[in-house]
Amino acid sequence: MVGESGSAALRIVIVDDHPLFRAGLRAALESAGDIAVVAEVETAAAVPAAVAEHRPDLVVMDLNLPDGSGLEATRAIIADSPSVPVLVLTMSDDDGSLLAAMRAGAGGYLVKGAARDEVLHAVRTVAAGGAVFGAQTVPRLTALLAGGGRRGAERVFPELTDRECEVLDLLARGMDNRRIARRLFLAEKTVRNHITHIFEKLHVGTRAEAVARARDVGLGADPPPEH
Repeated sequence: MVGESGSAALRIVIVDDHPLFRAGLRAALESAGDIAVVAEVETAAAVPAAVAEHRPDLVVMDLNLPDGSGLEATRAIIADSPSVPVLVLTMSDDDGSLLAAMRAGAGGYLVKGAARDEVLHAVRTVAAGGAVFGAQTVPRLTALLAGGGRRGAERVFPELTDRECEVLDLLARGMDNRRIARRLFLAEKTVRNHITHIFEKLHVGTRAEAVARARDVGLGADPPPEH
């Protein structure tokens, strides 16, 4: 496939479950003349097969897919096809999604609504092996990476109280309720109440889901703090 300049066009796979958005993005990309959309995918489950079949130069990935998270799809691409970079293009503008996408291996992160020229620049840069996180995103990303443990949890999960952040951090470190209670000098019933509130605020249904959300943003990587 050759672009208007005579050089090979960048081959792009779009992963997004909104047909109108995909159509608009395809039109914007292909209007540049040096980019070709070789496949459109609606679900996380269909991503590996599309990447294996088309061997694209870049995957443009939404995070919110009907059958799962674009984060998992991104990890699968990085694991199975490490030469294929991923640019996240999503509605999510929160610190947690940004940090999780970076940790999953995405080479770029843009919020839907970005200008056409910004999207084209990001596509070309990430496809070439560079990184694009947007002018407003870089300072946030730097601050997030500088933070750790409970402090990091406070930034990426602002809906949680300080104590809930402490509990979530210890959950991500693999501690059970009894150990968390002893660590924080709380009753086990109080810990259970905090965990219930964490589930409600993070919209998760199980301990494993809460731990996964926490580890997505880097919690649980260090040994438990000592008192």
